[in-house]
Amino acid sequence: MATTSAPMIAFRDVGKTYPKTTAPVMTGVDLEIERGELVALIGPSGCGKSTLLNLLAGLTDATTGTIDVAGSAGTEELRSAYVFQNPRLLPWRSVRHNVEFGLEQAGVPAAERRRRANEALELVHLGEHGEKYPHQLSGGMQQRAALARGLALEPDLLLLDEPFGALDALTRSYLQEELLSIVRRFGTTTLLVTHDIDEALLLADRIVVMSSRPARIKRVVTVPFGRERALDSVLAHPQFVPLRHEIRDLLRPEVAASDPAVEAGAPEVLSS
Repeated sequence: MATTSAPMIAFRDVGKTYPKTTAPVMTGVDLEIERGELVALIGPSGCGKSTLLNLLAGLTDATTGTIDVAGSAGTEELRSAYVFQNPRLLPWRSVRHNVEFGLEQAGVPAAERRRRANEALELVHLGEHGEKYPHQLSGGMQQRAALARGLALEPDLLLLDEPFGALDALTRSYLQEELLSIVRRFGTTTLLVTHDIDEALLLADRIVVMSSRPARIKRVVTVPFGRERALDSVLAHPQFVPLRHEIRDLLRPEVAASDPAVEAGAPEVLSS
């Protein structure tokens, strides 16, 4: 996504080493993310993809380097929402009250909380299910509720850590297209962690391929399918299969490095 303005987020030579460990999780990460861009992070398990999300969410600090937000060296407050693979809904609260939870923590008045929660539920097609409880929803509906909880915050930045990984293929494909429609509609900058190459190709403007630990950015792949897209059109695009093979080839030695069983001949843990 070409632009002449400063990036919304810039990682500059970022490294992370956790206390009581000597080996870094990541080192020398340089990445710029533009406003409204959807960037997918893909790499072997445990390589540090989620750590990048946690750094942006303020859940942990970089050991080395800097993370600049909106070109202001981190001085501009960024509203972010984090959606995990597990919906993490509170079972004793209704769906609507789950969606309101983050707004409560932010001190939003009750009437405004209810309005924003209802709007977010409508966006994910759960408007008629707000008074139900999580156990009354299917897995896909629970994940929609988790997404609504994030959207109700009206975030500048949406962080997604394998949000559809636990869902069946059909439900996942519908939610992928729904997510893409929502973030395009609101221009939400989105960072997605995924192990699914097809998901990255469907959703992302760019795909960041990461190495095994210590994680570095191996390559950034620009996705040529346009901002407005649907699953069927992406699958039919003549560049889809070559790009899938390119990313698999980039990941193959990294998966082998992180899992000796792959190098020894066991099946690869890569989406096809």
